[in-house]
Amino acid sequence: MKHISSFFGLTAGLLLASGTTVSAQSLVSGFMSGKHHGSVAVSTTAENYKQVYLVPEKVNMVPLYRQIFVTSVNLYASYGLTDKIDAVVSLPYIKSEGRADAQVVQDLGFQNSRQDFQDLTGVLKFKSYSGTVGNYIVDLLGVVAVSTPISNYQSNTGLDYIIAIGNRATKVTTLGVMHVKTASGVFATGQAGYSLRSGLVPNAFLAETKVGFAGTKIYAEALASFQKSDESGTDILQPGFNGNFTATRVDFVRVGVNLFRPLTKGLGASVGVSSYVAGRNVGQSTGISGGLSYNF
Repeated sequence: MKHISSFFGLTAGLLLASGTTVSAQSLVSGFMSGKHHGSVAVSTTAENYKQVYLVPEKVNMVPLYRQIFVTSVNLYASYGLTDKIDAVVSLPYIKSEGRADAQVVQDLGFQNSRQDFQDLTGVLKFKSYSGTVGNYIVDLLGVVAVSTPISNYQSNTGLDYIIAIGNRATKVTTLGVMHVKTASGVFATGQAGYSLRSGLVPNAFLAETKVGFAGTKIYAEALASFQKSDESGTDILQPGFNGNFTATRVDFVRVGVNLFRPLTKGLGASVGVSSYVAGRNVGQSTGISGGLSYNF
């Protein structure tokens, strides 16, 4: 089912982390493209939030900006170098807007909107094992991903960088993935790993689980993503915080559902929704996404 591989470019959602935006783990799946097969895709995501998970408790309004809206367009491509090795690249363009009072923003010399290309991500995925256990097919995969800023967007110290589009960190992430599927199309995927970040951005443990159905006419999944940052980071507006949002500890639990359907030969469309249900220094956002892909 090579058309399934493009779905992950369409549902690569965005995480709102202390006013910054980072790539989600949905770029990685348990499915492989197959040698010389792949896809190109474009998707868009719209998110907003007023409430923020701060320490020691959630607050009902974003400091200064009151409410934040984030829209993005994500470009994605995948290619099967062999039957056991996939390469993936992804690049989002992001616009982050606040709802701060115009006069307040003007008096402080701030701005209510920031936009630019964010971070270019490259991924190599390796299938290290495939076997059967009873009626189940079990695949074990390893993933190495590198993400780095591609534009000159800013993420400096100050309350106006609540709406920064990223944290300007280079990230190196390794993941282990277990993918279990049946002949009927039902599957479950679990992944976990660690992400090293440059500068003051805390390193983090990452994990994600998915369950779903992959058929010839429809793909559906439910997912839960998790991030736990190292304790070296700070908490917003707490002792030790100096206005540098990139240095904050960002923890979260995100849940969502996604659907993908082939339209014609080689062309497919997706829709999805996700929400943050717990966290630390992260907005309680809900996002809706949609996109189109071409598969070869």
